[in-house]
Amino acid sequence: MDRDFASPCAVLQMDEEIERLIVRMARENSSWGYDRIVGAMANLGHKVSHQTVGNILKRHDIPPAPKRKQSTSWKDFIRAHMAVMVATGFFTAEVLTFKGLKTYYVLFFIRLESRKICWAGVTCHPDQEWMEQIARNVTMEQTGILANCRYLLHDRDSKYCPSFRQLIEAEK
Repeated sequence: MDRDFASPCAVLQMDEEIERLIVRMARENSSWGYDRIVGAMANLGHKVSHQTVGNILKRHDIPPAPKRKQSTSWKDFIRAHMAVMVATGFFTAEVLTFKGLKTYYVLFFIRLESRKICWAGVTCHPDQEWMEQIARNVTMEQTGILANCRYLLHDRDSKYCPSFRQLIEAEK
């Protein structure tokens, strides 16, 4: 398309398309530097300068190739390690008993790859002793959900006491 005769809307649309393409190339090819992206754009019939590529990547917070290659996004890390990753969390259930309303804490684990859920336990008082027993149960060699697990994701809840984390780490 000859830009001298293009309408302003067509030029703007073309610029947005080129920018999306440059950003996509940089994200999908972390080892490509500005020169390689300029060359790839030329192969597609778009003439852009190194400075233009640099400005576009900077605008999208994409670092230059060497730094981009060294950093792995959280999304990419999870995708690459999903088979050996388990997440855990609590939810609460309010139960009406003869003594009134009681809060029960339910601890569960989920394998990210298969989405298999393990209901680890229910208690009114998730104290250190209870959490240690849960850690022993879930790390059992044959039946524990953490067998063959490399990473366990959990929040910073104080229920995940240091002894719980130590027992998990010791079994990896």
